[in-house]
Amino acid sequence: MRRILYFLSLLLLSSLACNGGANPTPPPTPETSTFDSGKTAYGFFPTPPEVSLASIMKLYKDLGDHADIALLQQTPPWEEFLQGAEVESQHIIDITNQYTLASQNGLEIVYVVDPLNGLNRREFSGLPAGWEANFANPDVRTAYTNYTLRIVRDFHPRYLGLASEINTYMDSHPEDAPNFISLYKEVYQAVKAESPETQIFVTFQWEDLNNLFPQPEEGNRQKFNTNWEQVEAFEPDLDLWVISSYPFIVYQHGADIPIDYYSPLLSRTDKPVAVAEGGFTSRNLGPTRGDEQSQVDYLNAIHSQLGGERFKFWIYLLLNDFNLDSYAKFMRQQGTKEADIETLSMFGAVGLREAGGDPKPALEIWDSFRK
Repeated sequence: MRRILYFLSLLLLSSLACNGGANPTPPPTPETSTFDSGKTAYGFFPTPPEVSLASIMKLYKDLGDHADIALLQQTPPWEEFLQGAEVESQHIIDITNQYTLASQNGLEIVYVVDPLNGLNRREFSGLPAGWEANFANPDVRTAYTNYTLRIVRDFHPRYLGLASEINTYMDSHPEDAPNFISLYKEVYQAVKAESPETQIFVTFQWEDLNNLFPQPEEGNRQKFNTNWEQVEAFEPDLDLWVISSYPFIVYQHGADIPIDYYSPLLSRTDKPVAVAEGGFTSRNLGPTRGDEQSQVDYLNAIHSQLGGERFKFWIYLLLNDFNLDSYAKFMRQQGTKEADIETLSMFGAVGLREAGGDPKPALEIWDSFRK
């Protein structure tokens, strides 16, 4: 989903005429930030139900009615930012336009720099031909660092993620895990030197962290024998502990989620926590099962087990379901693999509204928590 949003931003937002055609400037940081309210900030990925400019413009307006924040998650343009942090970049213009749309609709941004394929966390996204796909590659490290510093300098995000669901990559490439950890720590220090107030994290896929996926790389690990060592390898340079969670991959019904499913996160650390991605499907799609009540049960599980003053932000994946035919056509035009399209299809009914905007029962629950 993150990879598709990246393509959409290139296709759609570059067509927005900001400042009469001149390079747009990011909107100013709001005088009163939702992050200073002492309450959990609620938000979504800004993923439109249709692949069209009109759809994304309407989505941002609708997000303003149901969210405080949006999460932007982008892959570095590797070759551009190998040259330095201050290069001219259409990519940065596109992000600026998204910040502008968010600001116009009363939304603040959580930003995640994502080097991996959002539909297959075992591989990098968009590396130039000939680049070695590992975090020991000095070109990867330089471009990643330059890009992150540019994001910090231009957009000053309060919360900055330096990878998404990194434990899935660490499982598949244990030999490369120390290289990413060292890169993370280097970038953490570089960002803090320029922006001490920026809160930095990586996200961990909760079901995988608890060994609930039957994957060969898990070996003989037992279910719910949580791989805390993967999280703690980043300490002391985690400002908060952040997860993603899609329990419908494991449980057929939201009511099956254990009453202590998320609470170990709070007991393992005394730092703030957040959910940067997640959801539950409202109908059966492919091998996954779900229904509208399961979405309600999922929201209640997170709210009851993680809610409180340490719960800093909560990102639900989609406000609206999306039109898979529209997305599949666009993805094929971009050369996306059929396996990735099939993976995306499993998330088509995760939204809290139908693709046309009709609310599902869970939206009322979400709004009640937010208010």
